[in-house]
Amino acid sequence: MTFRLAVLASGRGSNLRALIQAQESGVLDTRIVGVFSDRPACAALAIAREHGIPAIAHRPADFGSREDFDESMFNEIEGVQPDLIVCAGYMRLISRRAVERFKDRMINIHPSLLPKYPGLDTHSRALASGDREHGASVHCVIPALDSGPVIAQAKMPVMAGDDSESLARRLLEREHPLLVQSVKAISEGGVELRHGEILWRGKTLQSPLQLNDLDQLEEGK
Repeated sequence: MTFRLAVLASGRGSNLRALIQAQESGVLDTRIVGVFSDRPACAALAIAREHGIPAIAHRPADFGSREDFDESMFNEIEGVQPDLIVCAGYMRLISRRAVERFKDRMINIHPSLLPKYPGLDTHSRALASGDREHGASVHCVIPALDSGPVIAQAKMPVMAGDDSESLARRLLEREHPLLVQSVKAISEGGVELRHGEILWRGKTLQSPLQLNDLDQLEEGK
């Protein structure tokens, strides 16, 4: 049975496009059953429609509270019966109730080597700290911001002359395969999310999986 994905996005949808391309090329044996957004005009929804994927948006201003917004949004998500919810550039904090409703079924990709730099402006913060290495992380979503257990990371060096734009641009080349390979590992059962713990091939993951030069996830490399 095909593994079902729901994707949450707020912006240009580059990670969504990477998932769609991986799905269409056969790298992922998945089906994106819906794309959901808090921004009706965002490019991610247009990408979804181009590929015949249901695209649903709710405006936060139409709701009295974050909890009310999430209740409506996640009712829609539950309706497409996803096996996994992927936050791919979704820029809203998700309420505790919604996170707990989909415990062990929701992941997020974040542009830093967590636990460094949760939240926004990760590239400029890495540069300001003089970091020699930067990267992206895929982690389980918990009620705290960018604080869930890290499943996998992709690392790259910070180059002389990098600014936040060049760093962000180069990181996307690693971020996209990181998300694809993380979803692949989950959909194929190599990675399991269970009661807030990450299992890798049946054993507790001791450190984040790493994306190697072959775009495969391996532990400790």
